[in-house]
Amino acid sequence: MSADGVGAVDVLVVGDANPDLLLTGDTVPRFGQAEQLLDTADLLLGGSASIVACGLARLGVTTALAAVVGSDRFGSFVLDELRAAGVDVSAVSVDDAVPTGLSVVLSEPHDRAILTLPGTIPSLAAEAVREAVERLRPRHVHVASYFLQPGLAASLPELLSWLAEHGITVSLDTNWDPSERWSGLQEVLRRVDVFLPNREEALAIAAAVTGSVPAGLEEASSALSELGCRVVVKAGAEGGIAFEGGARVAASPGLRVEVVDTTGAGDSFDAGYLAALAAGVADEEERLRWAATAGSLSVRGRGGTAAQATRDELLLPIP
Repeated sequence: MSADGVGAVDVLVVGDANPDLLLTGDTVPRFGQAEQLLDTADLLLGGSASIVACGLARLGVTTALAAVVGSDRFGSFVLDELRAAGVDVSAVSVDDAVPTGLSVVLSEPHDRAILTLPGTIPSLAAEAVREAVERLRPRHVHVASYFLQPGLAASLPELLSWLAEHGITVSLDTNWDPSERWSGLQEVLRRVDVFLPNREEALAIAAAVTGSVPAGLEEASSALSELGCRVVVKAGAEGGIAFEGGARVAASPGLRVEVVDTTGAGDSFDAGYLAALAAGVADEEERLRWAATAGSLSVRGRGGTAAQATRDELLLPIP
């Protein structure tokens, strides 16, 4: 384990750390040995947890990441990018036997498809998170990419109870479930403070948790918030919507910006919301404004971290 950084941090982000191979242009594959020409190809820092951590650091929040990478070129790339962004990587372990995970992102202006090699992504264990918490003493823990880490997911209810006993608040962004079963979340959501799904995830998870298909986003998010967590939905151009105790409590619109790439916009939204929590922002609508602004501004550049918002940009009034 790296020796970078010792001491308290505001937020410990837990989850995936991998490169994204981002492709744009004629990205819809045609089989039959057809050769297609791309516009661009870039190797960029990826992984929901990594992008959230970088977004938080850029917003001035002291941030550490708990994850696993391989002892290969991709692993070195990930660690270098995280360090350059100001993220404490002392809780990122290096596995000599398993390659670093990798995502290939087929990106179009308003949508994308993602092909992921798990590699080391599922290797993070709950015990490693406990050790990081005891050493780094975060005020908040954010868990990302739940469905890519089945081992951690199985231990998560117990880990969340332990965090609560230590007075540490927790947020969760499951991201997409590759199996589309969306199972195992009911006991987890009862133990998190903030749940941060996007619209499609909220609908699918509500159906899995309640056993019935919700009529729409309001019904789905209300049902999820009745489990005891605050549900903060990423609603694309509509910005963010918050639900507590079965009711909608706040909303804030996104910004109108020229879209270059939507990769990681939801993760930057998470970073904006968590930065508001770390700053002690009490008003939910204002926290949503931070989140929606951070998510919107992130689409100005290619990849998840190139155009993430600064604190100064976040505090500017919406034009």
